[in-house]
Amino acid sequence: MKILVRTLAIASFSALAISTPPAFAGETATVEDAAKKEKPKKITDRKHPEYVRCRSEPIMGTLARKRRVCMTNREWAAYNREGSKRSREFVDDNQPTFAPGNN
Repeated sequence: MKILVRTLAIASFSALAISTPPAFAGETATVEDAAKKEKPKKITDRKHPEYVRCRSEPIMGTLARKRRVCMTNREWAAYNREGSKRSREFVDDNQPTFAPGNN
């Protein structure tokens, strides 16, 4: 009998806890609504600096696998500038230079 009373008491408290709305339910709903309203618009202009572009690059050591890389136009421009700078440095470092006495 005691077990039955305890079980019913626990069940009723559980049902009460589940059915009672949280104290701050109104506040959380407004925060979620505000977050939904503040979604940034999707950028459709392909020349915009924040437009995200993706491309597939091959993975070294395999013929079939590719990796998808996504960056904004601004990041792609910086990526290309850095690659050009490094390749220019590599070529300049490996150019033969004229040194007097090496005839």
